[in-house]
Amino acid sequence: MRVILNTFRSFGDIHPYMAIALELQRRGHTPVIATMEGYREIIEGAGLQFAPVRPDVATPKEQGTELVEKIMEPKTGPRFLTEELIFPAVRDSYADLLKAVEGADLLITHPAAPAGPLLARKTGIPWISTVLAPLSFFSSYDPPVPPYWQWTRKLSLLGPGVMGFFLGVMKNTYKAKAVTTFRDELGLENTGNPMFEGQHSPTLVLALFSELFGQRQPDWPTQTEITGFCFYGGNHDVEIPIELTRFLDNGAPPIVFTLGSSAVWVARDFYEESIRAAKRLGRRAVLLIGDERNLPRALPEGIIALDYVPYQTLLPKACAVVHHGGVGTTSHGLLAGVPTLIVPFAFDQSDNAEHARKVGTSRTLYRDKYVATRVASELDELLRQPAYARRAMEVGQRLKQENGPARAADLIEEVLSGTRNRTEEAVYATGD
Repeated sequence: MRVILNTFRSFGDIHPYMAIALELQRRGHTPVIATMEGYREIIEGAGLQFAPVRPDVATPKEQGTELVEKIMEPKTGPRFLTEELIFPAVRDSYADLLKAVEGADLLITHPAAPAGPLLARKTGIPWISTVLAPLSFFSSYDPPVPPYWQWTRKLSLLGPGVMGFFLGVMKNTYKAKAVTTFRDELGLENTGNPMFEGQHSPTLVLALFSELFGQRQPDWPTQTEITGFCFYGGNHDVEIPIELTRFLDNGAPPIVFTLGSSAVWVARDFYEESIRAAKRLGRRAVLLIGDERNLPRALPEGIIALDYVPYQTLLPKACAVVHHGGVGTTSHGLLAGVPTLIVPFAFDQSDNAEHARKVGTSRTLYRDKYVATRVASELDELLRQPAYARRAMEVGQRLKQENGPARAADLIEEVLSGTRNRTEEAVYATGD
């Protein structure tokens, strides 16, 4: 079967779909990753088929960091990304995706790619939607933690009714006018806000994370299935720099400091403060800086800086990991089996930090508090209290037993074969 996986944004948004695509390919299907042109080389390099879908957003390396600064601003970034970049391009996205799905048997959509649900409803192609993190459900039973106004967590103490009202008010401020106007032009019924309930397929919603990280809630779509995290380790043929191998082999496990593939472009003083914190603790450190512009002016003995190393290779060798809380990095931190300090920047990162804290493996320090003394204090707590290391190891072992891509592929094949639809019809007919 030919399966189109439509996604958008950073590596944390691309890699899970690549992992699922590789599993589908192993089973004899023809998966196609439909996303921004800038990811073509990486996707085709992994042996997968690629289809370009606008909008095309130039990388910070190509155009500078001004755009990513706007996107990563905690309060206004999500609205800027959706209202200025994603939603106005919905017609272009739809046209590109319409070409990609020619002859396809199934469409799989990402929560930040609104053309997909419109196309599925218009053409009738079998459709599965996905979410990457619990925040996408905006549950009043598991209230989202925004990157600002952390006090809103306390509203949950008043119960899901109050929280549901608060979330409803918040949702109403996101109109998605460009998408709803195009939806009306296509003659489609209003199935809900494209950013919220309108993103979900009535057939199947795949929650691409572990039950350890996010538990099913009463107000999730009933057709939701939790698959487990879908890990894609990158190019396993990438040679580990010899200087890193020597560094790891000649001393105590280091603290790893990383900002993923998006926050790394707005690092500011993150790496300088990280160096100072490591020195205060007398710990060795590895800095994953992403780009040479983040290279600190001076690297003390016991600290090494590299652009990139596959997480699955490096993180298990750390004593702790400090990162921004993107769901991809968060999942790899949990898989590594080491304690983490999460420093949320924007989007779902503070919510991911809260879920990791509840798991018992992590502490949270917000970006505006990221100074060496506070960082050192938080890390000292993580490293001194054995409960964090024990829990991290336990969680890592449990995640190694899960196989998110395989579970996702099983559910996808149920839809492809029609067995899932028949099962739903039988349940509906019997009233069970």
